[in-house]
Amino acid sequence: MKCLLLFGPQAVGKMTVGQELAKITELKLFHNHMTIDLLEPLFGFSPEMWRLTTLFREEVFKAFAQGEQYGMIFTFVWAFNQETDWEFVEKITRIFRSEGADIYFVELEANVEERLKRNQTPNRLEQKPTKRNIKQSEENLLSSMETHRLNSEAGEIKEENYLRVDNTKLSATEVAKMIQQRFYL
Repeated sequence: MKCLLLFGPQAVGKMTVGQELAKITELKLFHNHMTIDLLEPLFGFSPEMWRLTTLFREEVFKAFAQGEQYGMIFTFVWAFNQETDWEFVEKITRIFRSEGADIYFVELEANVEERLKRNQTPNRLEQKPTKRNIKQSEENLLSSMETHRLNSEAGEIKEENYLRVDNTKLSATEVAKMIQQRFYL
């Protein structure tokens, strides 16, 4: 069993890289909006929506980790200056490690100009209904940079299986191949 955590700021390309990686490996993609977009129409972006999102994700992780699948790619935004995000990552890794899974950390980064372009791609808008309000999505992308640190600092992630990729000028296919080759997936 393998668990690949694919993280970085909004619109950096996590889901698209995950889609490409799923095509060339046996890993299953569980992108963060699969739970957000399920619950947001019912609860809005409320504390209850986030509570249920976390609960759903944890239950999916537990069931998947106990299954016979090859592995999972999970995409998410990690606010490195938020203790709760560190605790969430610890919980995910504990769930998978308790079942003997190998854990891989892949961090994506891209400049804000590229991320603003990617924020409007057809694939993103098709897969993530809550991103279709472009003005609101852009405002969130820009304002989050003022309050959250969405990429790690050098040496902050101490995992053995860790890869950081600046994918500003790389295609999702190129990044997926880099990940596959680096971790022999």
